[in-house]
Amino acid sequence: MRNGKNIHIFAVLGFVAVLAACASGNRGGELSAAAQTVPGATKWGHFDGEPVTKWNPDGRTMTLLTELRYTDPKGEVWVAPIGSQVDGASIPRYLWSVMGGPFEGKYRNASVLHDVAYGQRNRPWQDCDRMFYYAMRCSGVSAVEAKTMYYALYRFGNHWKFPIKRGKPVKVDGTMVARAIPRAAPANQINEARDWIRSADPPLEQIEQRAEAESQ
Repeated sequence: MRNGKNIHIFAVLGFVAVLAACASGNRGGELSAAAQTVPGATKWGHFDGEPVTKWNPDGRTMTLLTELRYTDPKGEVWVAPIGSQVDGASIPRYLWSVMGGPFEGKYRNASVLHDVAYGQRNRPWQDCDRMFYYAMRCSGVSAVEAKTMYYALYRFGNHWKFPIKRGKPVKVDGTMVARAIPRAAPANQINEARDWIRSADPPLEQIEQRAEAESQ
């Protein structure tokens, strides 16, 4: 009789364990797409390698001596190959005074990749800016600062149409280029956006909507 009770208890415990496992599996399936990562990655993706650069004689540009590779949370791989020249131009200079230089501290890796991606222009600028946000977070930049920079780039960045051959070239300093002429970036707008981001913690989609509404 005692054996029968023991078997019954074990059966109940086993059933409860199965239910717990199923509940845990369901919770795992409810993770947002942004939280899904490729194997071996963190929530914000992962880097392979560290950028080693040398200043060029012009004093404005640097040449990459090592490859920098970044895998974003969706599994897309972004590469800054050896020999790439970077100068931070993908982040307009008038934003440097607001957010700091593009190669300072935790922004460095993300800025190198963003420069190369903007130079190649083989992906939509929206994808490049999103990569920049994820790479900043992967490097330890805070959510408020990374989202503020994302807003500033989305609102005031040097954007182009995609595919490039469909974009209208414009004349800048006597040269026809595919990018649009950047707009002025009032510091008060960026500061207001930072305050909003700090209090509301909006997702990137809401940041994009705000930037687009302010551009109209």
